[in-house]
Amino acid sequence: MSQESPAAQESAVPRTAAAVDRRGFLRLVGALGAATAIAGSVAACGGPSSTAAGSAGGAAGGSDGTIEAGISYALSTGFDPMTSSGATPVAANLHVFEGLVDLDPATRQPYAALATAMPQQVDDTTWRAQLRSGATFHDGSPVTAEDVVFSFARVLDPANSSLIVQFLPFLDKVTAVDANTVEFGLKYAFPLFASRISVVKVVPKKIVEADQKAFDAKPTGSGPYKVVEATRQDKIAFQRHDAYNGPRPAKAAAMVWRLTSDPTARVSSLVSGRVQAIEDVPYVDVAGLKGKAVTRSVESFGNLFLMFNFARKPFDDKRVRQALHYALDVEKIVATAMYGNGIPSTSYLQPSHPDYHKAATVYGHDPEKARALLAEAGAGGLAVTLLTTNTGWVNDIAPLIKESWDAVGVRTTLDIGDSSGQYKKVDAGDFGVMAAPGDPSVFGNDVDLLLRWFYGAGVWSTKRFRWAGSPEDQQVRDLLDRAARSADPAARSALWNQAIDLVAEQAVLYPVVHRKLPTAWNDQKLAGFTPLPTTGLSFLGVSAA
Repeated sequence: MSQESPAAQESAVPRTAAAVDRRGFLRLVGALGAATAIAGSVAACGGPSSTAAGSAGGAAGGSDGTIEAGISYALSTGFDPMTSSGATPVAANLHVFEGLVDLDPATRQPYAALATAMPQQVDDTTWRAQLRSGATFHDGSPVTAEDVVFSFARVLDPANSSLIVQFLPFLDKVTAVDANTVEFGLKYAFPLFASRISVVKVVPKKIVEADQKAFDAKPTGSGPYKVVEATRQDKIAFQRHDAYNGPRPAKAAAMVWRLTSDPTARVSSLVSGRVQAIEDVPYVDVAGLKGKAVTRSVESFGNLFLMFNFARKPFDDKRVRQALHYALDVEKIVATAMYGNGIPSTSYLQPSHPDYHKAATVYGHDPEKARALLAEAGAGGLAVTLLTTNTGWVNDIAPLIKESWDAVGVRTTLDIGDSSGQYKKVDAGDFGVMAAPGDPSVFGNDVDLLLRWFYGAGVWSTKRFRWAGSPEDQQVRDLLDRAARSADPAARSALWNQAIDLVAEQAVLYPVVHRKLPTAWNDQKLAGFTPLPTTGLSFLGVSAA
């Protein structure tokens, strides 16, 4: 299956969108003013880490220099790749850990990482991979087949409640043939095997077994960078792994990721020169950064979805769920809250995805249809509390959702809070409707993986939107399982398309809008940098001028 990167395109803020938001204008002025005020003091002291990279020397990775970046999210989880799901640790792990196969962060194409070559198929249900000679973990110990077997076994062990196991339903056993060769036994033929095993990162058995909690807080991998410090609300500091001999060597001696959730401070840090790149550029700030940095918005799978509690009436009725989608003026959301950096969803997938299929049900703005569906379902005069997270761009969208729903007679109350607190309510069943961001594409880009994240036999369908056990839930899983076993790409796509049509029609968890992800960087200070179609930043192959 082809996996092409969504085309990066220069962001543009429509004049009409910019004109309607005085709050946004004032925020931009404040950000740039603050940047100007601190620029002199930063220049005077030489920056926060001007000498941090001096000890790395002329390692195979490249130049001596420090890359500094402004990261939008705090450390919400640990680093252990078996369980890590936070945006920041997952992005950090791209630099710290390797799989036998990894996906290029920008193109999403698979390549041999710890393996010497892509895994070789022995027969329908047997694959083998050879480890890269001389690969070492950050503590200097060699990477062995035993470490690979351990890494997969801990993911597959139900006692560990790994988030990754739902992507490996085909995997039966992993064994070491010798010290450098691993063999995989499958339950059934799975054509996507070679790229799918990228979800499992190889960890050092000895270190993890000795103290898993310490490993989770300060990880040891075999990747080009190692973590030397991680402070939850402050920063992650990395140094180059000088013994790394893989395909993506570090081209800077060190990195410092400044965890800067405040968008004004993040923009200021780039304009002042304190950092060379920032993720999650506030939509309102994109235009103001032109001329000060390179800014691009990349189309992504990342989206804002509506999720309904299927176990609570009237949200068990698909007419109610559909009505609340039809009521939304998504074009207005994109123009005013996102400044054009979004695409109204016409499928579970974004249009640039190589397997994009326009869903049979597309939720255009249709207030009359919304009212009619609510009346049919006996839900006229519905009162809804909309649970949302306080992520910046979601905050900007939430009032427009309320406005759209109020306009069709739905009495809407907003409940906005931090992500961890809101999901505690969700997991306790204490919600009716939630609007939240989602992006499982950080784990992989094929349709099977993207659908299984939400609709597989995992936490979402069982504990969150509580759809598990319904006939439609079983139908989606059957379609995915049949597609997974199909060796015919055309037949596989047809089954995926049926699953997409079904989840669109049911709308128990379904995207409202797919995001364009704005990233900004100083191209005079970074060489080889590329913005990603996923949350986070990648500095693999990037050097600091």
